[in-house]
Amino acid sequence: MKLRPEEISSVLSKELNRYDRDLEVESVGTILQVGDGIARVYGLEDVMMGEMVAFPGDTYGIVLNLEEDSVGVAIMGSDIHIKEGEQVTRTGTIASVPVGNGVVGRVLNAVGQPLDGEGPVPSDETRNIEIKAPGVTARQPVSQPLLTGLKSVDSMIPIGRGQRELIIGDRGTGKTAITIDAIINQKGKGVHCFYVAIGQKQSTVAAVKKKLSEHGAMEYTTIIAANASDPAPMLYLAPYAGVTMAEHLMWQGKDTLVVYDDLSKQANAYRQMSLLLRRPPGREAYPGDVFYLHSRLLERAVKLSAENGGGSLTALPIIETQASDVSAYIPTNVISITDGQIFLENDLFYQGIRPAINVGISVSRVGGAAQTKAMKKVAGSLRLDLAQYRELAAFAQFGSDLDKSTQRQLTRGERMVEILKQDQYVPMDIEKQVAIIFAASKGFLDDVAVEDVAAWEKDFHTFMAEKHAGVLHAIAESGKLEDDTVEHLTAAIKEFATGRSK
Repeated sequence: MKLRPEEISSVLSKELNRYDRDLEVESVGTILQVGDGIARVYGLEDVMMGEMVAFPGDTYGIVLNLEEDSVGVAIMGSDIHIKEGEQVTRTGTIASVPVGNGVVGRVLNAVGQPLDGEGPVPSDETRNIEIKAPGVTARQPVSQPLLTGLKSVDSMIPIGRGQRELIIGDRGTGKTAITIDAIINQKGKGVHCFYVAIGQKQSTVAAVKKKLSEHGAMEYTTIIAANASDPAPMLYLAPYAGVTMAEHLMWQGKDTLVVYDDLSKQANAYRQMSLLLRRPPGREAYPGDVFYLHSRLLERAVKLSAENGGGSLTALPIIETQASDVSAYIPTNVISITDGQIFLENDLFYQGIRPAINVGISVSRVGGAAQTKAMKKVAGSLRLDLAQYRELAAFAQFGSDLDKSTQRQLTRGERMVEILKQDQYVPMDIEKQVAIIFAASKGFLDDVAVEDVAAWEKDFHTFMAEKHAGVLHAIAESGKLEDDTVEHLTAAIKEFATGRSK
């Protein structure tokens, strides 16, 4: 058989054309040590800070330490099946979460995986969880209120869209209750809410979801849950996941609200990880960068300028104190980062004054600029009046002979305290708040017995809705309390008071 060179060259060229060599290069490291949710890995020289790496068994970790001869990795899940000597692979991606409208109404974990059994998150877009906060030029001053529906908050410690307002107090004083009411009150107001549960019991998160669903709030709310049984890295990442999802909507010009419940547990998780990574401890054994942990999170709360779409991200971080000690390390850190704080007190809570807000310590540094003119007008002297009442009430315990002006001030103060009490899950419209605070501040309740104030208020709201809805509508529409509105409101209150006394 005679071989023809042209045939051989033709066959070879065809085979060479068909041959496709696809080279895949992987950067692989070896586990030197593993335990307590932390792995030390050798051989990942080109890995990035904050990068996700893959462990055997479909488990991922996040790189937190870059050392001379190894890297420290926090494992996002159980480390029972991970052993020394096994291989770790780079993913080439920084830790990110799914974003977009697909996350609304869902319950997710700290890395955006569903926990509600409703299938995968319908989102093909992701966003890095560590993003630099918008700069000064991208912002505008807070100018629009974020109404919580709570009389004591909206009147004396108002919150604006784009503000960071700390809620601080001991365990069991109603911190979460304030935020849940604030979320429920956003119904129909175009605000997307994100509730980040950090280190909570699963039953507690389930109860929150149930309450939000009952009030129709899950339609615009996302719950990010890093439960108490989850590893420390998940508790550390959860707040960043929540703010990242909210930021995506904010840059589309939407208003968002993020609740961090609570940052004390995030700081504890970060301390645990840092000590296991052998970072040097500082005050109370927290690492030196624990302030940066919270500042880079809370600085992402912003009211964007009109050129950037005008969206907003409002943050309501929660801090739990021990024995009302606001001078501890984490509370003082977060107080210095935020734009004010709502301080809840044990004594007030057990006296039945709920929300148990200590008006003397609580403050909103920018919310006043966003408060409606009507509320500002009726609540202008409310904080001072309550502070004076508390002082007089303490003084009056020691003396029986009080002059008439002091007695009048005590009478007014008692009724004001009753008016500001509010049950859970019943946020109130701003026009109703203005009407009842106006009535109390003008002395229309001075003759009503303290125990009858709650019933008086309930009947008053019903009366106004049925007979004088136009007055309430005028307050709601304009946000102001014009002279003619004041006349109509005063006449309506007198009519109600006269009819009730008969």
